This record gives sequence, C-alpha cells and structure tokens, in this order.
Amino acid sequence: MKALTPPEIVEALDKYIVGQEDAKRSVAIALRNRWRRQQVPEHLRDEIAPKNIIMIGPTGVGKTEIARRLAALANSPFLKIEASKFTEVGYVGRDVESMIRDLCELAVNMVRSEEQEKVMARAGEIAEEKTLDILLPRDRTYDSPAEGGSEAAGYLEKPESQSGAETREKLRRLLREGRLDERYLDLEVSDRSHPMIEIFSSAGLEEMDINLRDMLGNMMPRRTKRRKVKVPEALEILTQEEAQRLIDMDKVVKLAIEKVEHSGIIFLDEIDKVASRESTRGPDVSREGVQRDLLPIVEGSTVNTKYGMVRTDHILFIASGAFHMSKPSDLIPELQGRFPIRVELHSLGKEEFVRILKEPENALTIQYEALMATEGIELEFQEDAIEELAQIAHDVNSRTENIGARRLHTVMEKLLDEVSFNAHELEGQDILITRKYVQEKLHEIVKDEDLSRYIL
Repeated sequence: MKALTPPEIVEALDKYIVGQEDAKRSVAIALRNRWRRQQVPEHLRDEIAPKNIIMIGPTGVGKTEIARRLAALANSPFLKIEASKFTEVGYVGRDVESMIRDLCELAVNMVRSEEQEKVMARAGEIAEEKTLDILLPRDRTYDSPAEGGSEAAGYLEKPESQSGAETREKLRRLLREGRLDERYLDLEVSDRSHPMIEIFSSAGLEEMDINLRDMLGNMMPRRTKRRKVKVPEALEILTQEEAQRLIDMDKVVKLAIEKVEHSGIIFLDEIDKVASRESTRGPDVSREGVQRDLLPIVEGSTVNTKYGMVRTDHILFIASGAFHMSKPSDLIPELQGRFPIRVELHSLGKEEFVRILKEPENALTIQYEALMATEGIELEFQEDAIEELAQIAHDVNSRTENIGARRLHTVMEKLLDEVSFNAHELEGQDILITRKYVQEKLHEIVKDEDLSRYIL
C-alpha cells in the first residue's frame, strides 16, 4: 500500500474530480488509517476496524468516481455493486456473500497479472528457444532407458554441430530483427474451450457452476489443437503459456486473500433503495432483509470462497445514495452504526461544470480533441464556448431531471454529432468551437422544453 498522506491523496483525487472537498477528505483519512493500522503493534492491529463511509448526494456528482480513483490510488481490489441487486433468502436475487467472492476473483486476477509481469522476461527467453526449436529442430536420438529409469529419460539431445549452433544463432538474430515475421509455424496450443454448463441456482449456490467447470476440467484430459500462426503470434502464445507455468498459483491465491482482507474496497451503490421507509408496507420486508443480510458482512464475518476462507473484518465499505425518498436514519440501527462517517456531496452548478470541462486530466474537451485527432482534425474549444456549454447543461438540469455532470456527456455528444459523423471527410482541417457554434447547435433544442427532455 502506498504510504500517501491525506493531502497527497486529496491532491491526486483533484486531478480527476472537481469540488466535493469534504468527501475527498473523508476517503483520504480512511485510506491513510489503513496504512497507520499496518504500523501499530500486532496485538492491537486486529482491534482497529475500518471507518466505513456513507456518501449522500444526487446522481452525477462524483460519488462512484471518488471511490474508484481511491482504489486505483491504493492499488486495492475494488468492487462496485448496487445494493438493490441483493435480496434476502427466499426472494429472487443475488446472495450477499457473492460480493466477497467477486472481490476475491478480482484480487486473484490482479495479483496474477503482477506476478506475470515479474516472470515475463524469463518466459520470453523460453518462448524464443521453443520458437527456434520449431524453426530448426534439434537432432534427437533414442537410447533404451536404464533399468528403473523413465521412458522420457531415454530421449537424449545430440550435441549440436558447430554449423548447427551457428545456424541457430543466425536464426535467433533474424528472429529478433523481425525478418521472420511473415513465416508461418505449426503450433500446438491447449484448447481452452469447456463444455457448456449452465446452472439456474437460488441464492448461495452461485459458485456451483464454476466448481463444476473446474472439476470437469481436472477430470478430463487436457486437449490440444494445432494452429498455423505467424512467428510474432507464436512467440506471444508461447510467452503467455510459459508465464502461466512459471507463476506459483498457491502464492498468488495467498497474496490475493491478504489483499482482499487488508486493502479491499467495496462500493455499495444505491444503499438508499434498501432503506425501509416508515408508513409503507410490502416490499419493505425484503428491503430490511437485505440490510440484515448485509450486516454480518460489514460487521466482519468469514466467507467461504473457491480460494479459501476470507475474513471481511477490515474491508472498507463505502456506501452511497441520493436519499431523496429516505434518509440514513431509515437504515436499521445496527447497519447505521457500521457506517460512522457521513459525508454530503453537493449538487453541481455552472462554475463546477466549467471546471469539469477544463481541469481534470480526463476532461471531456481533452477526450474529444484526442478522438478527432485520430481522424487528422484539430479540434479546439474557446473559453466562451466552454462557458456556454456549462450554462446549457446547468439550465437543462434545473428544468428537467438533475443528473449532474452526466448531462455534459449528452450535451457534448449532441454538439459534436455532425463533426463526428463527417470526420473522415474533414481530415486536415482545424475546427474551432465558439460560443456562436454552441448556440447554433443547441439553443433551439434547449428553448423547446419538450424536445430537450427527449434529446438532452
């Protein structure tokens, strides 16, 4: 885990998220506390529980983005899931424990990729030797195996002659220079296809499908098939196969489980949808059931996954919701107590929209400029055009549904619709987006409220 200080974490989040200082401070402290926990004496370490957070705010203000960027910053396994997907036992829906299994799968893939990077150089060397063996097979002979020896031990490679070694080195040089790239090789690769198995299971049996695949995969002999591929593709296939062989999967699983238990982050979106509201009946039975099922996971329990038992005591849970129809106090008291930090995110106005269009490293204007540059078009946004776009997005949000910064995507797409469609004909041109251009393209739609409801 990177030992970033809270101000450094906020500064890193500022590159992608405009405003919402309170939320950034809260998540920065939560992340730093994880690092602090690792430094305290071991007897006290297990006693320190993560301070889970509830983010309260309308859609499109940056709740998910804050959690996602935080996970990327800490290099933590991160899972975003909607609380409304879960239901209590007896209702149709996913088992609550499945989110821990999903997080575990993500962590294994993450650690496997990291381990693969470490062995890639060695795998590349072995793959190169194997490719040379296909291009120029070594002479092989057969000696009868010694008594008690294995059949495989009877195969001996003849020492290569001087000319054979020279030819091999010459081929190696040609291979590295890319002069053999157009040649085809017959390669034997493992067939990854599995028999199609589909299980319609109730909650709690979701892993049966995966376990059956694994079991059948181990029982059935490993199948291979021959493929005719070009040399570069053959090198890539052989490198990947060798990398898989060099990885110690037991170590990968052990590290992944540690990563989940000590630095996993689960983002529970739409937590307000499972909050029971007073004076309502019917579906609220299910809502409260979901909260009661969530409670042991958030409190800390042990979940059985296909990789082993995973403790959830120190996973950081960040919940979010608009809380239009309900409030955090409508959650059951036990669950409220497990989310001690409440932070409110504010609605976005024109000033924030201007900053969103200009400041972040992934700003929409930068994205569209890069997209058009692929067609040989230089797109440029003037300051007054950006202000006009921000004003239009703000006006539409205030008159129709307020969807926050997501409105900017709709407005930008409509603005550049014609340019995007005809881009192949505009190669080599410079296109300047001015206030007048924005008004010409969008003001008629904005003026007609019924039309803007459908289009923007």
